Amino acid sequence: MDMETSEPTGAETDSYRRLNRKCMLSMYITNGITYTILLAAFILLLIFVPALRESTFSIVTILAAAGMVLLLVYFIVGPRIYYDRYRYMITADKVDVRYGIIILRHILVPIERVHQVEVSRGPVNNMLGLANVNITTAGGVATISYLEIDEAEKIVERLTELINSMLRDRE
Repeated sequence: MDMETSEPTGAETDSYRRLNRKCMLSMYITNGITYTILLAAFILLLIFVPALRESTFSIVTILAAAGMVLLLVYFIVGPRIYYDRYRYMITADKVDVRYGIIILRHILVPIERVHQVEVSRGPVNNMLGLANVNITTAGGVATISYLEIDEAEKIVERLTELINSMLRDRE
């Protein structure tokens, strides 16, 4: 939920919702950790693999260095694009999630197909008070990412209510 507006939460409305800006911080921290590990591996390869050390301008070294630069640009620009494109909506009959940086994805999950709903938090998200809602169906798992913990709990509650209501209506 974007805390700068006084709109209803994603658990209470049938319109597209945006993420909290803290999601970008979470992505930047995760990307920084990932890049640091990859950079360390690259440097270790340069130190311990003689073929890469023999010529400072070997084609493999140049390609690897260019790849690291491109990856750095992606890690810096990507979170903002992801934040700008991410939308989710929960209605009485479906969960709709749209996201992507290079490849845009649109996921529709009919409520009647939902088997399980859970909240998950990784270490970085947990530190920032964020969580993901994982929606399990027979076809896989759809995720609403980077939600405030309270918002994630409300969404799980709403989805559970919708599923129970649908089951009651079938009886």
